[in-house]
Amino acid sequence: MKTIIVVGNGMVGYKFCEKLVSREAGKQFKLLVFGEEPRAAYDRVHLSEFFENQDAKALELAPMAWYTQNNIELIVNERVTDIHRSKKSITTASDKEFFYDHLVLATGSAPFVPPINGIEKEGVFVYRTIEDLEAMLSYAEKIKQTNKQGKAAILGGGLLGLEAGKAVMDMGLEPHVVEYAPKLMPRQLDSRSSNVLKLTLESTGMHIHLGKATNKILGNGSITGLDFGEDDTLNVEMLVISAGIRPRDELGKTCNLKMGVRGGIVVDDKMQTSDPNIYAIGEVALYNQMIYGLVAPGYEMAEVAVNQILQKEVLMQKNIDMSTKLKLIGVDVASFGTPYMPADKGLSIIYENKTKGVYKRINVSHDGKTLLGGIMVGDAEDYSILHQMYLNHIPLPENAEELIVGARGDGGSPFGSAMDLPDEAVICSCEGVTKGAVCCSVLEDGNETVKAVAKATKATSGCGGCKPMVADLVKESLKTLGKTVKERICEHFDFSRQELFDIVKLRDINDYYELLDEVGTGHGCEVCKPAVAAIFASIHNETANRQETIQDTNDRFLANIQRNGTYSVVPRVAGGEITPKQLIAIGNIAQKYDLYTKITGGQRIDMFGAKLHELPLIWEELIKEGFETGQAYGKSLRTVKSCVGSTWCRYGMDESVSFAVAIENRYKGIRSPHKFKGGVSGCIRECAEARGKDFGFIAVEGGWNVYVGGNGGASPKHAELLAEKVDKATAIKYVDRFIMYYIKTAKPLQRTAPWLEKLEGGITYLQNVVINDSLGIADELDQEMQALVDSYKCEWKEAVETPEIRERYTHFVNSDETDGNIEFVALREQKMPREWA
Repeated sequence: MKTIIVVGNGMVGYKFCEKLVSREAGKQFKLLVFGEEPRAAYDRVHLSEFFENQDAKALELAPMAWYTQNNIELIVNERVTDIHRSKKSITTASDKEFFYDHLVLATGSAPFVPPINGIEKEGVFVYRTIEDLEAMLSYAEKIKQTNKQGKAAILGGGLLGLEAGKAVMDMGLEPHVVEYAPKLMPRQLDSRSSNVLKLTLESTGMHIHLGKATNKILGNGSITGLDFGEDDTLNVEMLVISAGIRPRDELGKTCNLKMGVRGGIVVDDKMQTSDPNIYAIGEVALYNQMIYGLVAPGYEMAEVAVNQILQKEVLMQKNIDMSTKLKLIGVDVASFGTPYMPADKGLSIIYENKTKGVYKRINVSHDGKTLLGGIMVGDAEDYSILHQMYLNHIPLPENAEELIVGARGDGGSPFGSAMDLPDEAVICSCEGVTKGAVCCSVLEDGNETVKAVAKATKATSGCGGCKPMVADLVKESLKTLGKTVKERICEHFDFSRQELFDIVKLRDINDYYELLDEVGTGHGCEVCKPAVAAIFASIHNETANRQETIQDTNDRFLANIQRNGTYSVVPRVAGGEITPKQLIAIGNIAQKYDLYTKITGGQRIDMFGAKLHELPLIWEELIKEGFETGQAYGKSLRTVKSCVGSTWCRYGMDESVSFAVAIENRYKGIRSPHKFKGGVSGCIRECAEARGKDFGFIAVEGGWNVYVGGNGGASPKHAELLAEKVDKATAIKYVDRFIMYYIKTAKPLQRTAPWLEKLEGGITYLQNVVINDSLGIADELDQEMQALVDSYKCEWKEAVETPEIRERYTHFVNSDETDGNIEFVALREQKMPREWA
């Protein structure tokens, strides 16, 4: 039996083993694998998730038992030191020798550590392995024992650097990203998209320092700061180096394999080195004079190497797709094809919304027919289909700009369906799974869930970026069989939100753990808990003060937590109408508690900077002045914006303020799958922007036009006309039904715009439901809405007057002390968080 030795047990080395043992012919080989780390292969792509539960097992690609079951001898904690090509053997650090017929080098890469004076100091780490992360966690705890808000710098503003920044935040340290280039992610993003990403990351509490060259690491024994020269320093207690990678190619040098000028072992399209018995795959391999640092090319290299050893003529493709999509600290970032486009090569279409932190750019050919590449920051929902359009040379629609700004009018989606892609389109680049393979898995093999398809085809098992498109293909394939996809709320409830809504209502359940015992499994999670809390609130009008352990942070404390750990207070100002007495009261209260005040876009006053223990005190004073919660923290009605209407405006067709006040008071406190807003404009000049809201009313000659399903989120969308020229009572009735139908049928955290967009039949179907009563549920919807209106309670008042609820508002469980780490600075005669300055 011939022997294959694999040196390196990272993701690519593991993938080689997996692909070999899956072939019948592969079972004819003895497989020996060496790994330097003390554990089986794990997922480095999602390494930062280790900070969530510190469970290394959760990152495992396969347990140790998998190797034994597949007759693979895995030797961990053992470094291979030499290759002896003449004898076809390797030796290890413990001076053991092993012989091979085929040798596969999957040694990957090592972090590049720049030669900075003081780099050897205590508190300097690289970000590469689980052991690195464990050492960082231990050191962070040491810092926090002496400094409650320690600071850590991350050297490098690329993909890995920003991942390390997230890790530093998760450790409870203040992160400072230091990048030599003048922009973040310099290889993937242009200047404008990089700036949008910078502003968004800074809003989360991350500090960004661009154009900085670190000359020296300060400190005596352990790090105390970075010196950038010319009296420019940064005080930090930890440094994480993530300044790039270097291929682990030292074994190639020991046996005189052909090497790249700047490192890497040279391979051909068979993944063979200059010695035909030795293969190199992953980040150690220099292919086309390039080192590829993504998972997908590494997996393809593993596939080619397996086929070559099995004497199959499969070659590495000449052009490697370097497209990538990831979520950095909650921010979507993606690039594909050629992200930058010189004017002589093509043209660019750019959409930028700085207020929402969104930047989109697509590059097209001069004739406007071919997509050449693009960049997306803040909203990468359409990345998968755009990537497929690029890969498969799919012709662009006539108005190519609609690919990033959305279709105008009733033009429908500019993308079409994922089913329109050719069968050979590669959906999962990590595993090379095509659209045809996904569809066949459903249509021919009977796999009816994404999980089942993933198990059968390996699609989505790499970086996970293809999951939305795989889900669409599964859904569309099932439709052709006359079936529908079951969309579970999470692994603990095998039901959609709509099904859970019905179960809770019909069985009259109002306790999360009772619901879990009756129809769920396990202990629940951070997905299903707030979703179920919203269902209870929507059915029973239950306040967020009940079942506090299943509420998210903002609902739990009835206030939005801000970047420096303080909270905002937003009283309701229905319709934007406020008396002079109330204005004075807000001013006095804000002055007393030294709160930063700002007029919001929804015509009310936001007060920032309240400490946790101050919240009940502030609410108590506001309640005495006639205010109540504005529920700015809740998935519920926020505001109903109004113009001044016919009372004051010479263009006004009707009195908009009174209508807006009545509507806001009607829907206040109603919980829904997502926040929602309204608007009332007194004429078609639209000063209240009613068509940019989830529901809106516009006064016209002969009554009111009613609009629904608009929003100003990451993908702004105008509301659609539901009814025209109706009286106020009828307009309210239609919106009552619209809101209740949305509450009952939308997914968790789905706004009205995407809900309506995905509603089969769209606005026409909705009109039939709420106006023509096509489902026979209009009376039920009316009654349910009235029940919610009649049972409203102010959550602030409830918290203030209930001692056990009020007791929650302390910073420390066992102490009455307040948070002494919160600091402010003065700006424009108001206070600002110190970290802002």
